[in-house]
Amino acid sequence: MSDLTQLEYSRAKSTATDGTSSDEARGLIMTVAQAADDRKAVDIVLLRVSEVCYLADYFAIITGFSNVQVRAISQAIADQVEEEWQRLPLRTQGLSDASWVVMDYGDAIIHILKPQEREFYNLEAFWGHAERIDFSPTP
Repeated sequence: MSDLTQLEYSRAKSTATDGTSSDEARGLIMTVAQAADDRKAVDIVLLRVSEVCYLADYFAIITGFSNVQVRAISQAIADQVEEEWQRLPLRTQGLSDASWVVMDYGDAIIHILKPQEREFYNLEAFWGHAERIDFSPTP
């Protein structure tokens, strides 16, 4: 992510989440999952991390099979969230390499990884104590 100090990040997060209810954050993460699914992302995992982490309320962990697909998933998410929620990510990192893209919406952080990176970093195990949110991809 960017080189913000903890204080700067806390200010950015509080600005981004002021007035955002938990229901809105949940709706946003479901929009993210659907947009990723529309771009043929696989193994979409949604976690409610608000009880175990102060960085965000929700994480999405998503797999894309190529750099092009990872970028396409990221763009689809940005477009859909902007259309439905009138929000842009506070920051996006990793688009140039596109093996792991992180999109920060303040109350939701999206990780889009290629399979090798996802297996290596194993974010699901790291955040395994967080509550999983059900998402059923469209058939």
